[in-house]
Amino acid sequence: MNRIVEELKKIKVFYIATVEGDQPRVRPFSSVVEFEGNAYICCGNHKEIYKQLSKNPKIELCGMYDGGTWLRVTAIVKEDNRTEVQQAILDDPTGPKQLYKAGDGRFVTYRLTEIKALKYNFYAAPEEIKEYD
Repeated sequence: MNRIVEELKKIKVFYIATVEGDQPRVRPFSSVVEFEGNAYICCGNHKEIYKQLSKNPKIELCGMYDGGTWLRVTAIVKEDNRTEVQQAILDDPTGPKQLYKAGDGRFVTYRLTEIKALKYNFYAAPEEIKEYD
């Protein structure tokens, strides 16, 4: 399994930071899935995050594990709205199946690219998490 997806699922709720002009914006997320070996997230095209990602596709994700360790992921998102990708996210337990349907014109799916992931704790140097070890 893609290690980034595996780690984000362990965290359960992670926060995505985007930029709107010169103002950072952060919101909680829980939907993440692996499809064709890649990590994917999603949102609705009626949301502010969609507008922000359309202007600047750079994101950071951050979340805490139990026990004082946290994960920080930097990535660039690429829109990939194939029906198969959307359905994979909706079929996943973390997917927002109560909000969207694949191909409904509102549901947007993003592949994470140029990923850099670091796992931190208070007592040691950060550990780099690679998509595949």
